[in-house]
Amino acid sequence: MEFNFTEEQLMIQESARDFAQNEIAPSAVQRDINAEFPYEIVKKLGELGFMGMMVPPEFGGAGLDTISYVLAMIEISKVDASVGVIMSVNNSLVCYGLEKYGSPYIKEKYLIPLAKGEKLGAFALSEPEAGSDATKQKTTADKDGDYYVLNGIKNWITNGTTADYVLVMATTDKSKGHKGISTFVVERGYEGFGHGVKEDKLGIRSSDTCSLTFENCRVPAQNLVWEEGKGFNFAMNTLNGGRIGIAAQAIGIAEASLEAALKYSKQRKAFGQEISNFQAIQFKLADMAVKVDAAKLLTLKAAALKDADKPYYKEAAMAKLYASKIAVECALEAIQIHGGYGYVREYLVERYLRDAKITEIYEGTSEIQRIVIARALLDQK
Repeated sequence: MEFNFTEEQLMIQESARDFAQNEIAPSAVQRDINAEFPYEIVKKLGELGFMGMMVPPEFGGAGLDTISYVLAMIEISKVDASVGVIMSVNNSLVCYGLEKYGSPYIKEKYLIPLAKGEKLGAFALSEPEAGSDATKQKTTADKDGDYYVLNGIKNWITNGTTADYVLVMATTDKSKGHKGISTFVVERGYEGFGHGVKEDKLGIRSSDTCSLTFENCRVPAQNLVWEEGKGFNFAMNTLNGGRIGIAAQAIGIAEASLEAALKYSKQRKAFGQEISNFQAIQFKLADMAVKVDAAKLLTLKAAALKDADKPYYKEAAMAKLYASKIAVECALEAIQIHGGYGYVREYLVERYLRDAKITEIYEGTSEIQRIVIARALLDQK
């Protein structure tokens, strides 16, 4: 495996780092406190090409590879994981799904403005009774002439109150089980389409999460993505790539935790010397560094396989499982190294812990990742 990044990849990484430090960092703490959506930041990300990074230029994207996307996601999430998840959903779940499975009409009308960052997307799979078991979709889509009529509720939707377009999984044929699920593009403003109040969350508070409601919502038949009955396959295939994005988000949080711990350990003095001189602290820092690098290698491997158009779903699950785990562990250790200061907002590391925990839950819990990995191992010949 080649470990040297190309000049273009390094340029993307540096551009993302500069943007994160100069445009995102100044408002990150206050937006977290106020649960304030970063409208202007997302707009600027779109203008710079970060909202449709892997989409070909003919559909409004930057035409970059997955490795470039991972590097950018790490830098953005290192400063603010809320911005990271907004960017991840639009890139990994929405743009990717429409590029791979959308009709020419859908690509022209919806993918291009999404990839350009002119519009924002959301991905609606989870329901009150369909979380990890996504086959139990109760939202329905009944054909009525040139329309499908949607009825149901979706839960935990990132970008739910702000998205212009939402990819909605709904059952078109109950008799076929998961093979009767289909995917639709639903526009904000369609009659019968609404959203609940924004959730008051532990972490990633600057991103918006809410439930979506559909009450006799009429969606044009041409907004069907792929074909009837392919919605479950669409969701699972799209989530494979999404897990690479969330792994990168988790790495950003873990890396930020390590950097904060290193900096503080060189400033804080106890017993007449910097605490970085104590072996107990050094061991914590060493373990954090090993975990961050291991998570990066797993994630870059998955990204490289995806770029090579090779199977990568097992590797994506491994990357997401491990990166999310070490994000929590590194944030906890950063707090421990900071002592009492780690427990207050001023030193940021408490936010890293709050932001890290969700990476073990969304886009497939850690338990689901283990199932995916185990099945892949058992299916090997």
